[in-house]
Amino acid sequence: MAVDDFEIPRSSRRRLPSFTVSPETFGRGAEAFARFMGTPAFLVGMTVFCAVWLVWNTLLPESWQFDPRSLNFTLLTLILSLQASYAAPLILLAENRSTDRDRVEFEHDRQRAERNLADTEYLAREVAALRIAMREVATRDFIRSELKDLLKELEEENRQDGSRSEEVDSEAEEHRRGGPRGG
Repeated sequence: MAVDDFEIPRSSRRRLPSFTVSPETFGRGAEAFARFMGTPAFLVGMTVFCAVWLVWNTLLPESWQFDPRSLNFTLLTLILSLQASYAAPLILLAENRSTDRDRVEFEHDRQRAERNLADTEYLAREVAALRIAMREVATRDFIRSELKDLLKELEEENRQDGSRSEEVDSEAEEHRRGGPRGG
């Protein structure tokens, strides 16, 4: 095997140390940064920082100034540009993560709504089946009316039986006396 064989990769030796950050950790950091940049404390802090910078480099003697007004505050402009160049992508990353979370939450809400709809439809079918079954089952009012009718029939039969027994008793009495039939 030749040493200059281009088909065989060289052993990889990195000259710089490897630095890996999990995307989740980096994303949480970006969200924390974006959240902090949206607070009044950050805005007040940036305003105070810029005001102190401008006052220092405008009013103090030129030997103490590190970013003189004569150079249009070049260093301040570079610092603010650097901050903006990092802030914008970090804010976008945080917004993308928020959008992904919203999408997942929306999907869970949609699935929950589908389950609730299925449960509601099932319960509606069960209620309809119970209503149909209740039409076939005797209700309390129906049973009461039937019992009242039966009670009336029994009372009528008792009255008829009572009048028949009186007729039978009167015929038996007449027969003992030797009434019209016997005599």
